[in-house]
Amino acid sequence: MKLSWTIKPFAEISVQEWHDLLRLRVDVFVVEQNCPYAELDGLDPTAMHVFATDEKGDIVAYARVLPPDAHGLPHIGRVVVRKDLRGLGIATEAMQHALEVVKRLFGSYRSALAAQTHLEVFYAKFGFLRTGEDYMWDGIPHVDMMREAE
Repeated sequence: MKLSWTIKPFAEISVQEWHDLLRLRVDVFVVEQNCPYAELDGLDPTAMHVFATDEKGDIVAYARVLPPDAHGLPHIGRVVVRKDLRGLGIATEAMQHALEVVKRLFGSYRSALAAQTHLEVFYAKFGFLRTGEDYMWDGIPHVDMMREAE
């Protein structure tokens, strides 16, 4: 499958792209995971948005990169791949692109994320290490993880 990757700040996302990004996020994080929570958390306007479109122009994968938090760490989140395309390495591509955004904007790969606990091994492949105990977030077990600079 040939994907085209796009990286845009919020202000450059078209209305149609925004609709499609939100639909993917809600389809997975709210509907598929049966987790009613506030998907629109107010952080998107400050984020860089990384997304992939297929040959038809449909958005099939997404991640966002938030600027450094109070601890000085940029945050990668909302990593998602459309359900029918999982297992093809697309999430790996999304993470690679997100990490490149982190390095380009903030000078190194040092960053953090809040992983669903069952995905800890996936994020460890990118150098992220657990920084605390599991905790529940919107009814789903999570773990905080951090990646050092290189």
